[in-house]
Amino acid sequence: MEAPLTNHFLNTLPPAYRKTLMDRMVPVAMPRRMSVYQPGELPRFSYFITSGLVSVVSNLEDGTMTEIEVVGAEGISPWLQLLGNLSVNSSCFMQVAGTALRLPFAEMREEFENNSDMRRSVLAFAEHQALVMGQLAACNRRHVVDQRLARWLLMVQDRVQTEELALTQEFLAAMLGSRRTSVALAAGEMQKAGLIRYRRGKVKILDQAGLVKRSCECYTVMKSLMNGLYK
Repeated sequence: MEAPLTNHFLNTLPPAYRKTLMDRMVPVAMPRRMSVYQPGELPRFSYFITSGLVSVVSNLEDGTMTEIEVVGAEGISPWLQLLGNLSVNSSCFMQVAGTALRLPFAEMREEFENNSDMRRSVLAFAEHQALVMGQLAACNRRHVVDQRLARWLLMVQDRVQTEELALTQEFLAAMLGSRRTSVALAAGEMQKAGLIRYRRGKVKILDQAGLVKRSCECYTVMKSLMNGLYK
């Protein structure tokens, strides 16, 4: 299969090293809900995302989950397991179907440990993700559902570059760590305001500027972080 080879993380690497690395990679399809890793599991592969969206969630004992990280074509997944040997208790899956360049995780860890260019890029990406995750934690604690839903939709659109997303109310509630009824009410209000169209499990963004106004300041902060990541 052919996959678009646009991955901003790879573009930070020196051209000669990048080519050598990409020659070892396999382009793969990443279907929706595909597992990247499970809690406590050492990943089999590293994925350099070229389209679609990866979601990392924290799983609680009551069966609920809350999204703590998203990764699109700006980065790699997983990355946290490269930094040490502690067990990771989150899980990771494809939220929006896409494509990636795949490298065995053991080879990626070897590159991280032995190549200064790779190590520098991974640490820069890790710093960025840590800042975003901190902002997400504050957002989920302090801001109301409609602000967080607007912020989340904008974040997803920035990464997948499409106006329509396949998202059920149940899934949106899980990602936001909110009740399904609260998300349904917020989505309904946004639809009435002409910001989105929501039907049959699909959300289409109609008014991006309006969504930005509806969102909290966290979207602007995280947008700025993403824009500054690879300057």
